[in-house]
Amino acid sequence: MTSIRLFSASFWKSLLGRLGAGRASRNQPVADVEGLAYFLRTRASHVAQTSLYGYLRTRAGTRFPELFSDDAFVDSINIAKWHVWLACVSDLAIYAGGMMRRQALAQGAEVAPLMAGVVNSILQETGVPADAGKGFESHASHVRARVAMCDWGAVSDDETAFSQSPAALVQWAPIVDELKQLDEEIVINSVRFRWQEVRRDLRRLLDARAVLASVAPATAAENTPAQRG
Repeated sequence: MTSIRLFSASFWKSLLGRLGAGRASRNQPVADVEGLAYFLRTRASHVAQTSLYGYLRTRAGTRFPELFSDDAFVDSINIAKWHVWLACVSDLAIYAGGMMRRQALAQGAEVAPLMAGVVNSILQETGVPADAGKGFESHASHVRARVAMCDWGAVSDDETAFSQSPAALVQWAPIVDELKQLDEEIVINSVRFRWQEVRRDLRRLLDARAVLASVAPATAAENTPAQRG
């Protein structure tokens, strides 16, 4: 039993390091594009981690530590954690872009390239994890496409944007289908509940005009004709 506990603790430590979840700074302002990317990455990681492991722990009960001695289960949970994370990034990016537009009174044409760049930077930094399975790249492309096609004017300040992450947890959690069917409503509501605090934090910390201004100089330089000598 001791070796199982050590393996489980090591696995948790690895997950925290790879996803950057930890306890994200609750009071760090979101005032530039780097801060927005950091908020999205860390909060998506936190929701993915707590949702997936919370569900597994609830279903397994006291047997939860023993599951980590099963190599097949560990492979499945590695794949699941990355797909749930991608779905969390997707949902939070849509919500954040909608809030950017409303708070800064910006046009969708201003928000679209900013959010596409932020999401692309997060996905490029992550790369393709060795333990993510074959479908990771396809799912990441879906996230990019969702952001690219988003109607930012239609994104409301509620839970509507958070449609992918609850479904991803139900789909990817390594739990038998019969049990997931029984749990589906509870699991979906649990994930939506976890996003409430994240939404409150973003409302409190986001300075949308400052974020837009942080990328404006580069944009202006690109669009300024070269001066003639």
